[in-house]
Amino acid sequence: MVKGRNNRQDAIREIVRGKSIRTQRVLVQELEDAGYACTQATVSRDIADMGLRKLPEGVYVLAEDLHLQRMVSELVTDVNHSGNLVLVKAQPGTASGIAAAIDAADLPEVVGTLAGNDTILVVATSPESAEAFEGHINKLRNFR
Repeated sequence: MVKGRNNRQDAIREIVRGKSIRTQRVLVQELEDAGYACTQATVSRDIADMGLRKLPEGVYVLAEDLHLQRMVSELVTDVNHSGNLVLVKAQPGTASGIAAAIDAADLPEVVGTLAGNDTILVVATSPESAEAFEGHINKLRNFR
């Protein structure tokens, strides 16, 4: 099955957000596992086009997630989900900034956020999306 560039880049977004990808070779393999036939040169061009960056830990991150990653790694203290809701606990006084970063990242699984002083309520599209969002935030928390 031949899949186009836009679909492949959407798949790259999903893979990079869901897994710790350290090399282009691993990303090519993940894409092949998802049904995309591509070369490392193609993936290299996609990485440049999409503005992917490598964190100091050696893991790729989307440009739009970089601000979110910085905030989450420094300020988020806990994250849990129940149903399609995710509760994010943060340092006092930082919740509104983190909620704004979540909204700016334009994550497909997030409907919206509501922030207090040290707590953010994230409404996800489904219980599965809430679980995926929790995993994404926990992944970002681990990179300091």
